[in-house]
Amino acid sequence: MAFPKALRVDLLDSETFRNYKARPERLSDLIAANPSARTVVVDEVQKVPEILDVVHLIMENNKSIQFVLTGSSARKLRRAGVNLLGGRALKLSMHPFVAKELQGEFSLEGALVHGMLPIVYGAASPLRKLEAYIDLYIREEIQQEGLVRDLGSFTRFLEAISFSHGSQLSISSVARECGVKRTTVNGYVDILQDLLVADVVPVFSKRAKRELVSHGKFYFFDTGVWRTLRPKGPLDNPSEIDGAALEGLVYQHLRAKLDLDGVRDGLFFWRTRSGVEVDFVVYTQQTFMAVEVKNATRVQPSDVAGLRAFVEDYPGATPVLVYRGTERIMFNGVLLVPAGEFLLSL
Repeated sequence: MAFPKALRVDLLDSETFRNYKARPERLSDLIAANPSARTVVVDEVQKVPEILDVVHLIMENNKSIQFVLTGSSARKLRRAGVNLLGGRALKLSMHPFVAKELQGEFSLEGALVHGMLPIVYGAASPLRKLEAYIDLYIREEIQQEGLVRDLGSFTRFLEAISFSHGSQLSISSVARECGVKRTTVNGYVDILQDLLVADVVPVFSKRAKRELVSHGKFYFFDTGVWRTLRPKGPLDNPSEIDGAALEGLVYQHLRAKLDLDGVRDGLFFWRTRSGVEVDFVVYTQQTFMAVEVKNATRVQPSDVAGLRAFVEDYPGATPVLVYRGTERIMFNGVLLVPAGEFLLSL
């Protein structure tokens, strides 16, 4: 456990929540009564936004105290217009597991089906854990916080947008599918991003030589969460679902790697209006890499056409194709890397 000697304030606890909601200054009293404490952990800080003013005051008067403030959403804090400690705190994102953390315990097949949430990975009943996680998250963060007026419409939206995972996001299509207005869907997408449940990867357009699309690609933050949300039926193509799952798994690893490196805006995708596409473009001061993901054990020349087109426009980029084969090998000028090996390398 990190910070084993820290003072802890768990705002998920009902009594603790009521006490600090009524009087946030209790935090100062807690610290005063424990003068040897040097670290204070406040969990689910968004539930009592006013406590941030107290944190700010303590930080100004006592530089020796370290605060660790955790939460699952900044939406309520921003909408309340509260003190966000600008310039006084570092923002860190907690991601699902990545393959390298698990080393010998990492299972690509398991991750593709159940994702890599810590509470799910290795659980006796991972599917039930995922279903419980989603139900609890919707109830706690959506319903109790009053983020949406119609929970039924939001639930239909979650099902509809699950089909956009790994694809360009069309707000109009999602709105038609779940029977709500475009403005409502825009708001729902904002909620998912604020809750760190999903994100939209923008188009890479730096020094563009071709006409590009404008809509970004949508991804849920964890493959297991996406597969649990996505409705399934006899008309589904298993290979398409597995392909989107693999692409999502690569996405969450790349996102976690960039966040760990302190890079805010380094992940993109590339698609021309004629349909030539590269799944991911990593663009940082140290790395310029184009990554295509294929859920196949064999690679055809057409599979690397997008990468070759991208390198033609950007000769400095390194093209990589992640696939389900077993060999790390060069193919038509593109490095092919087995999926498990690629994920473990991040």
